[in-house]
Order: sequence, then structure tokens, then C-alpha cells
Amino acid sequence: MSGAASAPAAPFSAVVLRAIYRAMWWIVAPLAVLRLYIRSRRERGYREHIGERFGRGPARRPDDLAPLIWVHAVSVGETRAAQPLIEALMKAHPDARLLITHMTPSGRATGIDLFGDRVLRSYLPYDLPHLVRRFLRAWRPSLGIVMETEVWPTLIDECKHADVPLVLTNARMSERSYRRAARFGRAVREVFGGFTRVLAQTPSDAERLTALGARNVAVLGNLKFDMTAPPELVARGQAWRAAIGERPVWVAASTREGEETLVLRAFAALNVPDALLILVPRHPQRFDEVSALIAAAGMTGARRSVWAPKPVAAGSGADVPARLASNVQVLLGDSMGELGAYYAAADLAFIGGSLLPLGGQNLIEACAAGVPVLIGPHTFNFTQATNDAIAAGAALRVDDPHGLARALRELFADKPRRIAMSEAAAAFAARHRGATERTVKVLGALLEDRET
Repeated sequence: MSGAASAPAAPFSAVVLRAIYRAMWWIVAPLAVLRLYIRSRRERGYREHIGERFGRGPARRPDDLAPLIWVHAVSVGETRAAQPLIEALMKAHPDARLLITHMTPSGRATGIDLFGDRVLRSYLPYDLPHLVRRFLRAWRPSLGIVMETEVWPTLIDECKHADVPLVLTNARMSERSYRRAARFGRAVREVFGGFTRVLAQTPSDAERLTALGARNVAVLGNLKFDMTAPPELVARGQAWRAAIGERPVWVAASTREGEETLVLRAFAALNVPDALLILVPRHPQRFDEVSALIAAAGMTGARRSVWAPKPVAAGSGADVPARLASNVQVLLGDSMGELGAYYAAADLAFIGGSLLPLGGQNLIEACAAGVPVLIGPHTFNFTQATNDAIAAGAALRVDDPHGLARALRELFADKPRRIAMSEAAAAFAARHRGATERTVKVLGALLEDRET
């Protein structure tokens, strides 16, 4: 891989950088608490369980000798991506306890929705030595699993000193992130070398991670391909679609700040009679803000929480929402954990984070739902999956709002093409499944080594 071969390497002292990093955390930690309270004005969960961020909070009972598998999933996306892995681990190791740590309240709420009281949960402490040690002493994990791009130098060091195997799972490393990390030379190689194992999504990810010092690297595929929407969620979306009617429906999923304006601009240029946009911001604290953007664009909006406040009881016909008013142009998806339902209600999906240089969001869930995908030019966080989906005929790339409007208009007018893309999307997702089973085998071997 040419990028790995040509990236700059600087002879930074690992000792000096570690000292600077920890000194910065000492400065930042008090400010981080202030930031939590500021953010809690928009999302109350940020002012709860603050002690856990300093390694204080729940702990295992001293007499609890069951092995503890600890999975760190930062926020909503990582938590949902970890769901098939966590379910498989609980099935493969019924005598073990599962702990999930998060960094955001929305991630924690998603964990509660997905797993309830079947798992333990906590926030991960800030990356200072004494806080991480306090956390490890309290929980005594037998195995640690961090998802995708979570590289915390102090956490890695302290797990190594505490003899806790730490595995970077579903690991990815974009070319941009690789070049930034490679500037730190030997220092970053010591950090990545601290992982017990690294389980990469693609060969390109593995090559970059190996160049950064990661050891025992294996390519096992992307866990997101094993995500499937629960039947009740699909039924909910189908009931919504029945209440929406025969209108052309597209969903803009996981949009980010600054992007909704571009999506609404594309919608204004669409010129498809009766079309409905389901707009689903990635972050729940922005629901009110996006609602105001819809009104400012001169469009008639409705909120899912008002129109369909109760979950649809699958198969019973109960709680099915009233027919959506025909003058509603934009349905605001102001709910968490319901992307599967929104996809089930839509003809086409645009995946957010990609019209602006934000790296894109996960398109695999939409493909698995059999929904044709449109995606913008900025997908460096999901390069391989995006390129593969486009090559499979499951997705189309657009350059800007005008290109998005044009692609939507053409696909709404061409039903056979939409059906072909839908079939290609489902086949693409099915073809790449299996990463969960491979990952569980590797993690199980580490756990067995730990117990012997």
C-alpha cells in the first residue's frame, strides 16, 4: 500500500510525548467536567454518572469470580455495531459477565435499549493513569475489547501493566488518519504495539495498522455486515409506510451539523410531486435545531414523536399511527435506535456525514435492509465498504446537493432500476457477513488462555 510506504516518520520520543499527553489530560479534565454541564443543557444525560468518568462508581462484588468480558463502544454507532458481537459472546460464554462502557449518554441509552439488565455498564474514565487503574481494579476484566478507532494510550499502557488482554476489534484506519498518526514515528508504534491483538476490517486497514506498530493483526471483516434490524423494528417501519401511503419516500439518515441545510436544498430542487423526506439527524440533542431548519426552509414538517408516539405492536395492528397528512413534506425522525424502521419505510436512502468532509456514516445497515443507497463524496471513514457497495450496484455517489436531487429524481422515475439496486444492496450485505463468528473464535481463544 503506497500510502503506508511513503508516510512521514518523525523520531519523537515516546517518553516525552507520553508526559505531554498526560500533562494535557491533567489540564483538560477539570474543563471536561465544565463541558459536561454545558452539554447537559441540551442532553441531560451528560450530568449523570459523572463519577464514573473519574473511575468511581459501580464495581464488581469481591466474591464475583466469573470472567468479565469488557466491551468499549463510544457512542450510538459503535454500540449498535457491537450488538451482534455482544450477543454472540453472551451465547458462547454464558458463565461470563459482560460490561459495556461508553463515552456518550446516547451510546449508553442505546446500550440500555439493546441489552437491558443483561449486561453491566459504565462510562469509561478519562485517560489518566490513576483513573484507569481505579477502573481496572473495580471491574477486574478478564478481556478488554475496544471498537474500531478507539486508541487511548494510557488505557493501553495500564491494561498491559494489569495483565488485561486488550483487543482492537473491527479496527479501521483511514489513509488520512494513518498519515496523521505516522507523524509521531516511534511513539505511535509503541502505542499500537500495546494491543494484544488487532482484528481489522480490510487488508488495507491491516496494512496501515501494522505500519503503525500493531502486532498480531488479522483481517476478519466488518462486524456491521452482521447487523440486522429486529423484526419488530421492520414491522414498525412497514406500518409507518402504510400510514404514509403511496408517496415517493426517501430517508436522509445520520445527518450531521451543517448537512441538513444541504439536504433540504436538494429536496427543494427535487421536483417530484408528493415526495416525502424522512430526515434523521445523527445526534438527538439537535432534533429541535433541525426542526427549526425545516420550518426556516419553508417546508411543512412533522415529528415522528408526535405523529407516531407509540411503538407499533408487531402483528397486532394496535398503535398503528393515523395516516400522515398529505401536506407534510418532511418527517423529522426524532427518535433513537429506529434507523431500521426508517429504512423499512423508505424507497431510497441518503447516508449522512458525506456531503461535508466528515468521513461519512455506515451505509451497510441500509444495504442490509435492501434500500438503494446514495452517498456524498466524503467517505474516508468507510472507504472500502462504500467502494464495494458502489461496485456491487448497491449505491451511487453524488457530488453535491444538485447531484443528490438529480439522482433521486432519476431513481424515483425508474422503478426497475430501484428494484435492481435494492436486490444488489441486499446481496452485497449478505455476501460480506461472518465477521462476528470469526471474531468470537479469536476472542474465545484469548479468554481460554486467560483462564488456564
